Amino acid sequence: MDAAVKKVLSDVRSRKFQPVYFLQGEEPYFIDRIAELIEAQALTEAEKSFNQVILYGKDVSMATVLTHARRFPMMAERQVVIVKEAQEINDLGKESGSKLLLNYLAHPVPSTILVFCHKHKTLDRRKELGKTIDKLAVTVISKKVYDNQLPDFVRQYLNELNCTATDEAIHALCEFVGNDLSRLTNEIDKVRINLKEGEVIDLDRVISQVGVSREYNIFELHRAIVKGDRLKAARIVNYFEANSKKNPAIPMVAYLFSFFSKLLVASQAQDKSKNAIVNLLKISPYSFPDYSTALQTIPSFKIVEGIRALKEADLKLKGVDAGSISQGQLLRELVVKLMSQ
Repeated sequence: MDAAVKKVLSDVRSRKFQPVYFLQGEEPYFIDRIAELIEAQALTEAEKSFNQVILYGKDVSMATVLTHARRFPMMAERQVVIVKEAQEINDLGKESGSKLLLNYLAHPVPSTILVFCHKHKTLDRRKELGKTIDKLAVTVISKKVYDNQLPDFVRQYLNELNCTATDEAIHALCEFVGNDLSRLTNEIDKVRINLKEGEVIDLDRVISQVGVSREYNIFELHRAIVKGDRLKAARIVNYFEANSKKNPAIPMVAYLFSFFSKLLVASQAQDKSKNAIVNLLKISPYSFPDYSTALQTIPSFKIVEGIRALKEADLKLKGVDAGSISQGQLLRELVVKLMSQ
């Protein structure tokens, strides 16, 4: 977790509030977490009725937001104004809206906590607001967590919950869920519900609680493709076809496309050592053996052909020139192409 995020969360837990928070960046999880904590800590339940305002960027202008911010609290020490999806405020990126916000930031109402949740991007730092926002408000830039950072994120989250897990279980969680942090924390919460005091989360519990078959999953399929194990790949595809509702093809194709794309980058690297590939691709060290094996078994031209086949499959799954082919048939044809030599 970024140091700035930790500091803001720590201050909010200690009820050390600031007049304005501008939370921005690619990773929505940390933005939501800070906003939710402010919402929980700043006001009592009784105070929220008159002193908490939730706005949505697409529905308001900057003038509307600041009208709410300039109100005074009713029968409370403070009021909270949270602007969700603030990136959609129609005049935020314009001079008129930016100027209004800059004027407010110069003289914020001390009894108001104003929170902007500006997701998926950051302010344009070439403009005055983008250049000066961090001097006038508490700002957090919420960055995407790379695959190789996920195990540490999971350990940190488990530590906050006073839970522990085996390395194998942590790796499985990261692989099964990926870097969607909101879903990842939800899955961890789901796993820990039935834990007894002092019990360690192990691989079996992750598999049973997350709802992933130990033998038939996308990770086993991609390993079968990498190793050239046609029989195992066929068994997994058959399982997917028979259980298509639980195993939709589009996320599988997206996962394989990501793997082959990274594999292409790795194939061009001069240094193919473990540390070099892990740092280059931003992957978990646990994933390195799959890339190492693939680099030995799949030539570069086949990687390129595989990426082409995956793009074509993705389009067909989305209805482009798909004809009457089923998802199961399409996945079967794709795996054959990926494994052809």
